[in-house]
Amino acid sequence: MLNALGGFTTVVVGVMVGVEFSVAFVINRILDALPGDSGQLGRAHGGRMLGAVMPVWYITSLVLVAVWAIAGWRHHGTGLVVTAGALLILSVIMSILLLVPINNRGKTWTPENRPEDWKEQMNRWDRFHYVRVAVLIAVFASLVAALT
Repeated sequence: MLNALGGFTTVVVGVMVGVEFSVAFVINRILDALPGDSGQLGRAHGGRMLGAVMPVWYITSLVLVAVWAIAGWRHHGTGLVVTAGALLILSVIMSILLLVPINNRGKTWTPENRPEDWKEQMNRWDRFHYVRVAVLIAVFASLVAALT
């Protein structure tokens, strides 16, 4: 049962990491290359869509990691699961303090109401997001290592 919980948790977290990686290194690069206002409109739409889904995904991932850590407390690999949980908490704190405020502004922007520094704000979001992706990759690697 513990192996199934670990496998399921790792898959849920792994897919989330994949989505965040894709946003950082694929989707935003595509949006930035679009002509005119299309990229900014795409980022606003993505901010609304993923801004609604990702909090649930992060919380679910954190709960699954916590359940795995508690259920496997005396088993091999629990330290790695706890480490993954701590890093996941760090990524949530980073999100709340650094990324969500920018996203909440950006998802309401249109070409008519966006601020003059909107590109700088998006670049700041991107830099914070790269760090968050690195943390999430460490979370995923810790969970994979805990399975072995």
